[in-house]
Amino acid sequence: MELKEILDPSIISLQVNGTDKDEVLRSLSRLLLNNGYIDDVDQFVADIYDREKEGPTGMGSSLSIPHGKSAAAKKIGIAIGRTINPIKWESSIDPSGFQDTEMIFLFCVSADQSFAENHMILLSQLAGKLGNDARIQKLKTCTDAEEIISTIVCDDSVLEGPADSEEEIVDLDINV
Repeated sequence: MELKEILDPSIISLQVNGTDKDEVLRSLSRLLLNNGYIDDVDQFVADIYDREKEGPTGMGSSLSIPHGKSAAAKKIGIAIGRTINPIKWESSIDPSGFQDTEMIFLFCVSADQSFAENHMILLSQLAGKLGNDARIQKLKTCTDAEEIISTIVCDDSVLEGPADSEEEIVDLDINV
């Protein structure tokens, strides 16, 4: 499975309103619910928080990639949100244990084993794409969902700037 196969403009919001992590997660989860990706916001968010207990998902560069497996998930996807205001998010990057997050890539994946295997592949593909600082900067200025998708899936050679980010994107601790 490839990233471009599961990126859906209907679950991308460039104006996520919220003052904290919970509001933002619930907003993106409602977007997933309204588009048939999940059938229960509360269960889905609870499952995301269960995964968050294992380690922070703030990845540096103002990005967070919450993920987990949930029985509430009906199809695989990634809800992408750019916040109106930065949100404090747990991160091992900063000595304070928090970072300001402006972009969230919320993985929606079933607890089913085959979905979990795809989840690991997709998470790895996304992390590789987000290791490019020029891509991250472009994502922060995209004006619509289609531009977000094309920026994520394009080859590094299309982007200006160095291939490696100055700020480290940490490895994700993924348990299947």
